[in-house]
Amino acid sequence: MKRLLIVFFIIPFVACQEADILRENPSGIYTADNMYVTEAHFRSALNMLYQNYRNLYYGGDDNSFDLQLATDLSHAGQDAIVRFFSDYPATLDPTAAKVLYHWRGNYKIIANANTIIGRLPASEVPIEAQPQLEGEARFFRALAYRYLVYLYGGVPLILEETTSAKNDFVRSSKDEVIQQMIADLQFAAANLPSIPNLPDGQVSKEAANHLLAESALAIGENDLAIEASSQVIGNPALALMTDRFGSRRNQPGDVYWDLFQRNNQNRSSGNTEGIFVIQFEPDVPGGGQSTIARTGYQMERWHTPNVPLATDPDDRNLIATGFLPTSIVGRGAGWLMPTFHFSNEIWYDESGDIDDRDMRVSEYNFPRGVLYNNPSGPAKYQGVYFDINTDENQYLLDTRGTWSRGAYPYQTKATTPGDHPSNLILNPETMQLRDIAGVTYTDWYDMRLAETYLLRAEAYLESGNPALAAADINTVRSRAGAVSVDASAVNLDFILDERLRELGIEEKRRLTLSRTGRMYTNIRQYNRYNADDIQEHHQVFPIPQSEIDANIGAVLEQNPGYN
Repeated sequence: MKRLLIVFFIIPFVACQEADILRENPSGIYTADNMYVTEAHFRSALNMLYQNYRNLYYGGDDNSFDLQLATDLSHAGQDAIVRFFSDYPATLDPTAAKVLYHWRGNYKIIANANTIIGRLPASEVPIEAQPQLEGEARFFRALAYRYLVYLYGGVPLILEETTSAKNDFVRSSKDEVIQQMIADLQFAAANLPSIPNLPDGQVSKEAANHLLAESALAIGENDLAIEASSQVIGNPALALMTDRFGSRRNQPGDVYWDLFQRNNQNRSSGNTEGIFVIQFEPDVPGGGQSTIARTGYQMERWHTPNVPLATDPDDRNLIATGFLPTSIVGRGAGWLMPTFHFSNEIWYDESGDIDDRDMRVSEYNFPRGVLYNNPSGPAKYQGVYFDINTDENQYLLDTRGTWSRGAYPYQTKATTPGDHPSNLILNPETMQLRDIAGVTYTDWYDMRLAETYLLRAEAYLESGNPALAAADINTVRSRAGAVSVDASAVNLDFILDERLRELGIEEKRRLTLSRTGRMYTNIRQYNRYNADDIQEHHQVFPIPQSEIDANIGAVLEQNPGYN
């Protein structure tokens, strides 16, 4: 407002002066020409890439959870609402906002990365500092194309800064996109520092090699996948965590539980397993989380049970407010519920029971029973433990024959049980949370070493070496206390199940199923909620119709099966 007033009063006095006096010299206005000059400018631009990515897949938007919903991992807790991916034909409409969200969000990252890459050579950045900055930008460009190629198939490859209107994009093939990802990641791996030499959260040589291994697997370059993943696994600065550690190591739990407690994800906490960790700082400008509003990654709200909806086994209309207290599960809404395959089938031992030797399915990490303590409920149930996995109790809890949104097995990594920020605690005695709770108040793994082992196992298997594949799988299973698998039992199905056991709700499951060609078959087999509505063409999203309509200079082809 002050600037506007100053302009208003000055104009009458300068009107009679020479015209060039009125010409503005916008020295205080940022443009592309003066923003990309110094190393500090480029670091600021790279920081925006981190923020773009965090906002896209770890923000509060519903679409952040599209990559877990409606897969063999989970189904919609409210199965009649399209926003929860409850119906494939209704959800994957070419005009749907959900379809456009991932397209535009990732191309925004690509556009910003291209500007950094294209403007570095003419900048004032010392020549010896340029490769690291370019490697970081190339990592994010590859990361964005990873989402696009697995969600949509072949997409337009844009590798230069776009400085004018363009309406003639054409699609490259899926293999061409992945080959470009590989080229970018090889450059990044060659020019980024190793993880011990970087601040928490900054992408490293190991992050680039991890993603390179996954990308190579997608087009059958198994030797490259083995080489890249071995570079990560062989780094002496990285190791699976095998002993209790971190902020709550003296509390009941286990080392797998420790991995997901507050402040335990980064190297500064002693964690040698995290490779690329998304950083959050509650109530700090730009920190991505707030304790005074429900802002941040809301996996707690999506995945943990909606406690007030739990019902008494004798009367479904009786709200059991003591059923799964919120101090244990957080402020859940029960929208991202596990499939029976994820919560039960993958954990069965040789006798057909849940294998309690595996800490990843322990009461600390994947609770599947509840202690009934509703004071207004029947006396006969007070203090009774209900195993909600039995067929009987599944039907008692919900007329659909599965768990209600109020009580079901869930992964505690979604929340910070008993350790929420003090601002969110309404009653310190009962640990009841405020209505605005629901954010997962931890940093979040985007990549960790256990997954690298499973990627290398997959590459060994595809190369015809199941013994080495089993060895890598057993490294992960040994840390969890699980029984070793024999090489003869290792196949892609086993590896996909082991990814569920180890990575669970961390994993972008839709991308994994797309990469391995298992989207349709696994959902048909393991997700009874979407088994009847998914069709083969739903293995990829449609190209957004608005993008096709705007591309008047060339044909941007729609994926088969979509009108």
